[in-house]
Amino acid sequence: MTATPTPLLFTPYALRGVTLRNRIVVSPMSQYRSDPGGLPGDWHLVHLGKFAMGGAGMVFCEETSVSERSRKTYDCPGIWTDEQARAWRRITDFCHAQGTVMAMQIGHAGRKVATRAPWDGFSPLTEADAAMGRPPWSGLAPSPVAFKPGAMLPKEMDQDDIRHVIRLHADAAKRSLDAGFDVLEIHAAHGYIIQQFLSPITNHRTDGYGGGLEARMRFGLELTEAVREAWPADKPLLLRLSCTDGRGGAWSMEDSIAFAHALKPRGIDMIDCSSGGIEGPLTLAVVPRVPGYHVPYAARIKAETGVPTMAVGLITEAQQAEGYLQAGACDLVALAREMMWNPNWPAHAAAALGADPLALLPPSYAWWLEKREEVRRLTA
Repeated sequence: MTATPTPLLFTPYALRGVTLRNRIVVSPMSQYRSDPGGLPGDWHLVHLGKFAMGGAGMVFCEETSVSERSRKTYDCPGIWTDEQARAWRRITDFCHAQGTVMAMQIGHAGRKVATRAPWDGFSPLTEADAAMGRPPWSGLAPSPVAFKPGAMLPKEMDQDDIRHVIRLHADAAKRSLDAGFDVLEIHAAHGYIIQQFLSPITNHRTDGYGGGLEARMRFGLELTEAVREAWPADKPLLLRLSCTDGRGGAWSMEDSIAFAHALKPRGIDMIDCSSGGIEGPLTLAVVPRVPGYHVPYAARIKAETGVPTMAVGLITEAQQAEGYLQAGACDLVALAREMMWNPNWPAHAAAALGADPLALLPPSYAWWLEKREEVRRLTA
């Protein structure tokens, strides 16, 4: 009798010296629940730990700030101190014990700082917040363009600022290693500082970091080089990219493909494909939200550059995820809100595709669930 082939979703996947047990990724999900000082705490341990227990191949922490000034809110976590790295280590140690690969996403919000949480509309902090001990602060950006009405104008970055922000990312990479992360991702999407340099909507510079596409890519490429040098050669480096964004194609797929071509020789191992962020209240203002809406971007970047890709965006069903992999449209599939709804999605997907769901769960769960199945078989 011919054995049933293992679904691609449940085959291991290697990136440099790191191997994922399957191709299911838990995408970064901002929580706005860090402890004072940008420390990840019990919320993060439980939030991320349940995904590791549920069988995912790789679990991302949320976007994590490289400096105090680069946070969106007072409640965003950071990786700019050794104390923060130690707090993250508690979480990565637990998740590693469940068999998952842990990924850190480092980011700098640039001009998108000093706000309230998204359920408060990302509204800028005001003097009322200052009276409660949370004063607003100004961000950094390629050009002094506020991210929304009422927000403080960011400082236009000079050469020293550019070098400093690049160094902050390299330092964050080193601390991410101390914190026990296996994979590192640079956040260059969703209106963060790298995308602010990439987009002509926010980059009005007339020096070597603004103007044409190559000049606008320069900051992101120099930052990538510094992070790759700081991050171990045997560990993967990813980059999250808004593949399309802005008014009238201000940043297009053709631009993203050019950027991916330039990133490849600089040591980026995978492009994490997303969209939006320069304009709009949240991060997705330009792409219709249909199932798998970022998969075509991932497929095109992979096909035209040879860089492996990860796709995210309304991937909710096992057969859907398996189909993208079978078609070669992407190399990994990432889920976020679906994982919030069902942190055991990997085990349920395994059952739907004919793989062993209990093999993904901790023995303390799998043994009891197997006993339940035995009873069901006996009483059927």
